[in-house]
Amino acid sequence: MARLRAPDGCPWDREQTHRSLRFHAVEEVYELMEAIEDGDDHLMEEELGDLLLQVIFHCQLARERGAFDFEKVARHIADKLIRRHPHVFGDVKVKDVDEVWANWEKIKKAEKQGTKHARPSALDGIPRHLPALLRAEKLVKKARKAGMIPVARGSRSKASLAKELFALCGEAQARGWSAEVELRAETKRRERALRREELRRAS
Repeated sequence: MARLRAPDGCPWDREQTHRSLRFHAVEEVYELMEAIEDGDDHLMEEELGDLLLQVIFHCQLARERGAFDFEKVARHIADKLIRRHPHVFGDVKVKDVDEVWANWEKIKKAEKQGTKHARPSALDGIPRHLPALLRAEKLVKKARKAGMIPVARGSRSKASLAKELFALCGEAQARGWSAEVELRAETKRRERALRREELRRAS
């Protein structure tokens, strides 16, 4: 990558920036998901390489401006895995996966405390650019863990729920609406309301 970015390297690679590359990483993740779902090891190997290329590309861009490099990125994730698994690398005892996740969240919150990346709200940490349905699921999960919304006890089967979701998309399309846009907007409204409730409880 350093050679491709050199003055006598590739014109396309040389003109790239973190911002110009940002959607390439998203595309590679979706292609990897497809390979995984198809159970295609050959394609999975190829797509993992393509995703790794995005990591290396961003690391080279950062290295050129003196921010960080691939070695620092690798060390950072290794250190994080050790810190967040005290039940493996330390002497913490856990009884189940729920305790593992609870410890993970506590450690993550402590790591970011007092920094510009601090997450004072239980709803923090959901990427803005997630697809609407995935973002809604993340919001519901976090709000439920924080006790802000009850656990739904519906009687639908998975198949009937899937059919209903598909039908709702069809209804939105027939009316000239975007189910993606509308769900994204509704999730934003719900998040604002949940954050107000969180502040009310804290006061």
